[in-house]
Amino acid sequence: MHKRYNFAIACLLTLTGSVYGAEGSAPTSGYEAEADQAQALLAKAVRAYKEQGDPVLAQLSRQGIFTTADTYVYVVSTMGVMLASGGPSSIYIGRDIRPMLDNELKVAFEEALTSPENNVTHSREYYWMNWRDGKRERKHVYFQRVGDKVFAAGYYIPRSTPEEARRLLDDATDALSGDTAATLEKINRLDTFFNRDDLYVFVIDETTATFAAHGADQRLIGISLSTLRSTNGELIGQRILAAMNGRNEGETSYGWRNTLTGAKELKHTLMKRQEHYIVAVGYYSAN
Repeated sequence: MHKRYNFAIACLLTLTGSVYGAEGSAPTSGYEAEADQAQALLAKAVRAYKEQGDPVLAQLSRQGIFTTADTYVYVVSTMGVMLASGGPSSIYIGRDIRPMLDNELKVAFEEALTSPENNVTHSREYYWMNWRDGKRERKHVYFQRVGDKVFAAGYYIPRSTPEEARRLLDDATDALSGDTAATLEKINRLDTFFNRDDLYVFVIDETTATFAAHGADQRLIGISLSTLRSTNGELIGQRILAAMNGRNEGETSYGWRNTLTGAKELKHTLMKRQEHYIVAVGYYSAN
């Protein structure tokens, strides 16, 4: 899909998001600082616009007081025209993005742009290319309408939370208990139900100590855990098995490459036993 269509859809998803109240939604766990920064930047831009008017739009489109290393403000008019952006979307300034949308999306976009001005901050998550690393990542955006303009600022969420990893682990374990063969097949063909952002499921056959399924690297299917190494070269197969020795649930950590960002990070793997299978899902942290 052309980049400009991706951006238009991103704007649509941003502006049609749920309303979480005047303070915006609760930040994603582990991203409280980024959420504070985005909301502060948005409030600063809205305040400046209310005090100075349209001249502020030019300031928003320059690197400076309304941008940080990872956050910027952009502004869309209620007519669907990009008016300002301190980020890569500045190439759309002056363009009406509505013609880029199909009829169904255009209706939703129009409804969002005609929402009442009531000083309420809205919040929404969508997927967008992170200009810092070139990766498609989840982004949490706060936005507010001021007159005939909508101001927005957000932060990227390259890593899933422990709670999200636990939910996927529970879902996978339940699925495996219901239909083992079908579940293993779905994991191995990278079914989206078992792949959520940087989270994926892998399954170990404890009787053979081999991978019965892997939701990220099919080359590991049937491979013995005795050969598995972390990103720093450490053998980690025995550690994974030992964490489940005599237990129904376990957890371990090791260096692994984040499939979404491509970075070498610390992976925290959660595990549950289902008969002779060990079902596992891991989430990442920077260190």
